[in-house]
Amino acid sequence: MEYPTGIGTSDTTTIHLLGHDLAGELMGNVGFGELALWLATQQRPTPQQVRVFEAVLVSLADHGFTPTAIAARLTLYSAPDALQGAMAAGLLGGGSRFLGVTEDTGRFLAGVLATVEGQLPESDAQWDALARQAVTAQRAVGRFIPGLGHPVHKTVDPRTAVMIAIAEREGLRGPHLRLFEAIGRVHAEVLGRKLPLNGAGVAGAALADIGLPPDLLRGVSLLARAAGLLGHIAEEMRHPIAPAIYAAVDRNAVYQPRLENDGTEHH
Repeated sequence: MEYPTGIGTSDTTTIHLLGHDLAGELMGNVGFGELALWLATQQRPTPQQVRVFEAVLVSLADHGFTPTAIAARLTLYSAPDALQGAMAAGLLGGGSRFLGVTEDTGRFLAGVLATVEGQLPESDAQWDALARQAVTAQRAVGRFIPGLGHPVHKTVDPRTAVMIAIAEREGLRGPHLRLFEAIGRVHAEVLGRKLPLNGAGVAGAALADIGLPPDLLRGVSLLARAAGLLGHIAEEMRHPIAPAIYAAVDRNAVYQPRLENDGTEHH
């Protein structure tokens, strides 16, 4: 039986990765961001793609005391002998509310672009028309627009304009970003309120424009957040706050034996 792979292999004296000698060619010559993108696509990225990719990684690395960071810290407190458990606990929280927005936005934008027959829009007015149509269709079926709004940045996400500018500078401001920008311009006409384009959403658009498929986008956000989680875990080891979080919840817990959530009394 054979199990083919294009990633890597090793023998008693060498390690090969992506068709190159790891020790002789890659170490010291290839940055981690470039290698991660190369591994994901199995095509060596251009310097421009690497700069956009690494900007996305930086933008998603940490956002303070999010549930993922708190979960990692509490897990470390519970199992200080298993750092991998704390890392895993934080990564497992990457879902539709935190981190998963990157994938959701990329998938949504790709779906809209797939409906375009013939040539893609060229002018802002044409992009706006496509965006207006997409937002209207989402609202008609009661679905949210991925990448709109943020629980902290109520008016503007500071990452969004910077990410678009980086993509523009690198010549990689493609159709996903242009559609996302158009959604930012027109959504208030349909939804009746103005929401910011968030950083996770613009990251998804930028990643799609450098050629990553939607199915891999959440993996990139998890890769980025792993660095932030490692930082939280290191800080927790130096200056622990998890015991205080646990104690605060425990002290303020209110036991309600007849708490009803489905009309049935529980004993």
